[in-house]
Amino acid sequence: MLEEATNDSGKITKANVNDRIKAIKNDATFADELKVLKAYLKLIEQEAEISKEIKVLTQFLDNYILTRYGDLTEDEIKTLVVDDKWMPTLRQAIASEMDRISQRLTKRIQELAERYDTPLPELTSRVEELTAKVEAHLQRMGLVW
Repeated sequence: MLEEATNDSGKITKANVNDRIKAIKNDATFADELKVLKAYLKLIEQEAEISKEIKVLTQFLDNYILTRYGDLTEDEIKTLVVDDKWMPTLRQAIASEMDRISQRLTKRIQELAERYDTPLPELTSRVEELTAKVEAHLQRMGLVW
């Protein structure tokens, strides 16, 4: 129903909605679309009012914060800077470093576990088997030592 009110970039603008309302205002076959368009128009207007209110309140809050900064004591400033800003940043940095180290250690332990998975007596017997095979191949080739 809102397809006729969209522009080339796919957005629905207030001007397009108003134009579409004017175009179908007196046509009874578009009654449902007209209701939807009017409801959408009201929502657009509400959004604009709320946006204006947000801007006003944001400006008020910014001004309040600026005046409050002038009234802060040295201890309050230290609390804000150290406790509220630096400490969380340090905690996060320490936690991420600990995670990195933990992951690196886990990876190294897995590498060592894979490397030493086969016991030494099994490795020794495997080496002896392979040595015997190599010596047999060399003897068949005519090499004697």
